[in-house]
Amino acid sequence: MLNQTTMAEAITWACITEVSSPKPGNVNLYSDGHNMSVQQFIDSAHAIAPILSNPAYSVGESILKSVEATKKVAHCNTNLGIILLFAPLCAAMRQIDHFDALIPQLKSTLNQLTNNDADNAYQAIRLAEAGGLGQSNEQDIFSPPTVTLKQAMELAKNRDAIALQYCNNYMQVFEIGLPHLTKSINCGESVEWACAFAYLNLLTVLPDSLICRKYSLACAMKIQDKATHTLGKLSENKRLSQIEAEITLWDKELKQKAINPGTTADLTAATLLVYAFSQALS
Repeated sequence: MLNQTTMAEAITWACITEVSSPKPGNVNLYSDGHNMSVQQFIDSAHAIAPILSNPAYSVGESILKSVEATKKVAHCNTNLGIILLFAPLCAAMRQIDHFDALIPQLKSTLNQLTNNDADNAYQAIRLAEAGGLGQSNEQDIFSPPTVTLKQAMELAKNRDAIALQYCNNYMQVFEIGLPHLTKSINCGESVEWACAFAYLNLLTVLPDSLICRKYSLACAMKIQDKATHTLGKLSENKRLSQIEAEITLWDKELKQKAINPGTTADLTAATLLVYAFSQALS
């Protein structure tokens, strides 16, 4: 079982590695973008780590308190999706001694989420002022929820990949993100480039939810096709760094168009957290 300090270190590492990675369209060490800076993401990482690692908080409480802490240091929404994904993972990790137990424990944690968790999460989402949410006929984010957090996510799973993870036990993280991250690291890539490799593979599987909300499904699918085409150019060793110039150019093009595959970045951050947990328990 991880202690609070080790868990906080894993959270901070995952967040900082994610923003350090050259993921096209996201704020990264190569370039800022979308009116946000790398430093805001780093400050946010340090703000949420002690909260998400604290066993005194429920999943919903840790979500709300993390968003409140982020607003104080970043003054904008740098990490709502990350917080929503990290909170159940951290709660599950506190219950296990072996990494192999994480997936079944995560399922149990998600099934035990309450209406209070939903209420806290709704408050957090409103506070973060997440973009492009719109309104819903059922359990609208601007009204008090009458269901559990997982049930609320069930209603949103067809339009939001983060909500989908609550309903499929983080399938994309464990079956797409983590294997590709690990494979790339084992091929000799730095963890930052391995992170970008996992990100592109996640992007090929699901059209990015944030792009769908802000632009259209058609736009998200064009980005998805570009990710597939880019990965197809890699040689057998699958090292993304070999086409660094192309990745950098695509990153610039996306930012010039204000297109940010932000949900995919959040899934990538969750992948990094799971990887950090696996290393800590090995």
